Amino acid sequence: MIADKHVHSPFCPHGTKDRFEDYIERAFELGIKEITFTEHAPLPVSFPEPIPEKDSGMKPGNLPLYLKEAARVKDYYKTALAVRIGLEVDFIEGFEKETKELLDETGPYLDDSILSVHFIRDGSSWHCIDYSADMFGGIVSSYGSAEAVYQRYYDTVELAVEEDLGLYKPKRIGHLTLIHKFQKAYPVSRNFDPLVFRLIDKIYSRKLSLDYNGAGFVKPLCREPYPPERFARYAMELGVPLVFGSDAHQAKDLGQGYGQLLREFREKHTNHM
Repeated sequence: MIADKHVHSPFCPHGTKDRFEDYIERAFELGIKEITFTEHAPLPVSFPEPIPEKDSGMKPGNLPLYLKEAARVKDYYKTALAVRIGLEVDFIEGFEKETKELLDETGPYLDDSILSVHFIRDGSSWHCIDYSADMFGGIVSSYGSAEAVYQRYYDTVELAVEEDLGLYKPKRIGHLTLIHKFQKAYPVSRNFDPLVFRLIDKIYSRKLSLDYNGAGFVKPLCREPYPPERFARYAMELGVPLVFGSDAHQAKDLGQGYGQLLREFREKHTNHM
């Protein structure tokens, strides 16, 4: 493994308090040469966050310290490891203006960033699609079917891909198929593959890249990467860059899923490896 470019930090309010140095020591153990810390950016202050803990993103007051600490680590390890400073930014329908303002403010300090969808709009409220299986079941009840939830999620991802968020809009779309996280508990009868392939076409046309996220492998109700192999292969054939990320929220999870991804591609597409 050369790089892990979707990694969290002690500033993640729903992760561990593992230090930056803990992640970096783990990177050395794995032979990783490049790491991007992509901490969850603060959510818009007026956003009615729909999870009980209200901890999806870091507090706005912690952002300057996060950037400062990441810069310190980047400089300290510069001869041994390429450390990139990044954010994972939530695209939230209805809060595009606030998101652009955040990016305008922080963009000059970032080396890398990811644009992800965790929240879908339901009239005047929002749902978090990856919090828990029980919450996902509530969303299915609200929309009437798992198929309707999938459709709403992919519609929102399409908005994220197409939205003009300014000069510092992230160039990478995060975990494209995150909606699959609870697929074993809430299967769908409709085939959404054509819609996902169309999204990848749009990502290609806008010269964006894809987060190739190994975390789904370890989720018991998912057991596949985000996105799964058929979409990753299509993206690769188009020329969309696939950027591996473990989505680690603790140091020991750095690189998670990479071995499975490698084996999957060796088994099915040895000519690509």
